[in-house]
Amino acid sequence: MMDMICKLDVKKTGIFAAGVLFGTAGIKVLSSKDAKKVYVSCTAAVLRAKECIMKTVSIVQENAEDIYAEAVQVNDKRTAEEMEFEDESEADDDFQETPISEV
Repeated sequence: MMDMICKLDVKKTGIFAAGVLFGTAGIKVLSSKDAKKVYVSCTAAVLRAKECIMKTVSIVQENAEDIYAEAVQVNDKRTAEEMEFEDESEADDDFQETPISEV
């Protein structure tokens, strides 16, 4: 039995005991009323930040929808103008069918 006690490494045993003590004390500290107050405060701050971010996101999304709608209108107008231009050029082509030498 004395041989076993002599073979124990005091440094490793001390480190293990300190770890157990630190872990037990850490659990006590983390589950205390003061720690709970800190957790509640931090969670409330995160929820407030989330609310602020969501408001900003909704504003940006509304602006993006407005920009998209205006862009569609611009493209529709441009397409309509191009169609009118093509119709006019086709009408001009009808007049140019007579050869110039006949004139």
